[in-house]
Amino acid sequence: MAVFRIERFTPLPAAEAWRRVTDWERHGGTVPLTSVTVRAGMPTRAGTLFVARTGVGPLGFDDPMEVVRWTPPAAGRAGLCRLEKRGSVVRGRASIEVCPTGSGSHVIWVEELRVRLLPRWFDPLLATAGRRVFARELGFLLED
Repeated sequence: MAVFRIERFTPLPAAEAWRRVTDWERHGGTVPLTSVTVRAGMPTRAGTLFVARTGVGPLGFDDPMEVVRWTPPAAGRAGLCRLEKRGSVVRGRASIEVCPTGSGSHVIWVEELRVRLLPRWFDPLLATAGRRVFARELGFLLED
């Protein structure tokens, strides 16, 4: 599996950082050629399903995900969201943790990806590319 971790500190309060990084449809505005549709479970909770569609027209693939853990931050406690990727092309999991700090919050995003038909020796390159794309995405989501 390709594994990568991204961390950002932000002056945003934990509740606001959480709201932004778990606004699934907004994620589509940051990843090239990708749109996100929430299929079920509004507001977000364990069991919410959404799909990231990457491609142009009929050329592309769906990355369906399910929220399997949903614990928003509260009263000085960190928030944690865990996702399972259940597609035919992309499999794996992700976790997003938002920790309150004295000056805002600390966001930790970890992805574990397996791309179908991609040899395992490609994992380091996939992790590097994923880290770059998701770091840009996280920066956009946390911008004021």
